[in-house]
Amino acid sequence: MNKNYKICVLGGGSFGTVLANLAASKGHDVSLWVKDSDKALRINSESRNTEYHPELKLSNNIIASEKLEEIIPESEIIFVATPSKIINDVLDRISDFSMDNKMIISCTKGINEKPFMTMSETIEKHFNNSSIKVGVLSGPNLAREIADEKVAGTVIASKHADLCHLGREILSSSTFKIYTSVDTQGIELAGALKNIYAIISGYCHSLDVGENAIGLILTRSMAEMSNFAVSKGANPITFLGLAGMGDLVATCFSKLSRNYQFGWAIGEGLDIEAAKNKVGQVAEGLNTIKIIQSEISSSEIKMPLVSGMHEILFNNGSKELLLEQIINSEIYVDVNFDVES
Repeated sequence: MNKNYKICVLGGGSFGTVLANLAASKGHDVSLWVKDSDKALRINSESRNTEYHPELKLSNNIIASEKLEEIIPESEIIFVATPSKIINDVLDRISDFSMDNKMIISCTKGINEKPFMTMSETIEKHFNNSSIKVGVLSGPNLAREIADEKVAGTVIASKHADLCHLGREILSSSTFKIYTSVDTQGIELAGALKNIYAIISGYCHSLDVGENAIGLILTRSMAEMSNFAVSKGANPITFLGLAGMGDLVATCFSKLSRNYQFGWAIGEGLDIEAAKNKVGQVAEGLNTIKIIQSEISSSEIKMPLVSGMHEILFNNGSKELLLEQIINSEIYVDVNFDVES
């Protein structure tokens, strides 16, 4: 690829910083949008985001800024890596600028609650009269390991093949492999839902429930994720790939995962606020648990692990409740991937 693109990464957190550096390291001009001028000044003067990655020397092709009016108009490709709870505010702000012919790739592993929408659906709703192309990025992407140039892979999904191709060219490196998919719904829901089960896994590991129980929890997690996503139009086979099983395994066994850390802290007896403070970063799975429990409360979909963890977090449920939910569940079919031939 000979062309250098003007790229914007919205969100100067852990993953946004890593994405920006991947693109900048390939010669692209990257603007990293951060929340305030002081943070932008520190990043630009130190060539580091010391809040999240003090060990990572950033490319000289990155310029941090808090001024969307200077970043968005000239950007050709926008990566959205903000917490889900502020994405509507961010999209409202950038709606003031022309978005025609831009590509937007959501990297936020969360869900909008009212109404229930994925991040890409939220983006498309905001810009339904423009010519933007929307995609999503998801996979087992623990930011610290990517910063350390350990081998990792991810998936970019979109109905626009050129967006997938361009995203792959911009971000791929000798240690970061990019795959593509057309199942935007499946890839995105996999990334959001696995945060719930990372919390559950951290919680159960802290209680030392045993390896057999962890195996049971992991496989039932996959079943719950895929069943729910299929009800929303996803392809169940997607969940056997990087964004499904790959991300689930990585975050359910890694102390680098903020959702795993949050679950572990809850298992140690901390309340929600204390656990959030201990983790120090946004654990998207906490909000996703509330959203999914609300979504299934009026449906026939059964997700015992989600319901159990919701009861523990918000209604003082007993520590034994998660495993009791599985054992007492009326679900007896192990694998139920129904795919039309």
